Amino acid sequence: MEPVGLGELLRRARAAKGLSVEILAKELNLSSLVLLQLEGDGWDTLPSGQARPLARQMARRLEIDLDACREAFDRLPGGLDGDAIDPADDRIERIVMAALTVGCAGLLAWLVIPGRNLRQGALPPGRTEATPAPAQAMATSGVPQAFPVLGEVLPEAPRTEEGTLVGIRVLDACTAHLVGEGFDRSRELRVSEPWLLRIKGPFTLSLDNAGVATVEVGGRRIRHGQSVGEPWTGRFSADGQWLRATPPVLETATVPETSGKAPDEKE
Repeated sequence: MEPVGLGELLRRARAAKGLSVEILAKELNLSSLVLLQLEGDGWDTLPSGQARPLARQMARRLEIDLDACREAFDRLPGGLDGDAIDPADDRIERIVMAALTVGCAGLLAWLVIPGRNLRQGALPPGRTEATPAPAQAMATSGVPQAFPVLGEVLPEAPRTEEGTLVGIRVLDACTAHLVGEGFDRSRELRVSEPWLLRIKGPFTLSLDNAGVATVEVGGRRIRHGQSVGEPWTGRFSADGQWLRATPPVLETATVPETSGKAPDEKE
């Protein structure tokens, strides 16, 4: 006699327990069609790798000892038991992955779109507007500030004990030359490479392409008025004041007064 297949053994066990196909399929979270395929030994019609896990799941519910049916179980496709994925484990893995995805999405939303308190800071009772931070107050107080340098969080003070703050930023290649008391430095400046330094005492700044350079000394913008390609030299005092050259005053020629008589006319 041909040996009975595992699907037939599962069907007989279900019938012995008085379970219908619909009730058992609902308990196992399977469709009735899949359950009928299992009982009809239609293992090849199932997705690859699902035959043995589904058989174990159904046998566990119907209290069938698969060790006693080892011969019938070994005929199922899918290779070794360890290679197959248990549907219960697969479902748990999907739930865990979904929870991690939701958590990561929530964390990203919290970082990209911070709350109102994070943007404005906690407000005291009765206040409707946050007090500006010291850096914001300095920026809105009307006091000239040096332009920020890459990598800095707050602008530096215009003048300190270390000297006057000098900042140079260019839009094209430009050579800057600074000469002061015991100080003589030159630097080839390029775009996005600002030069920020402090100098004690009076000094002289020279630029060979002043039209592309933005200069700030002691927190004040120096408007030299030169065009691209034109050189410029400026002298500054110890406190960063621009010592502009005073244009010479032209003297007007004076005409001597005459008595209205001709040169040869005598009184």
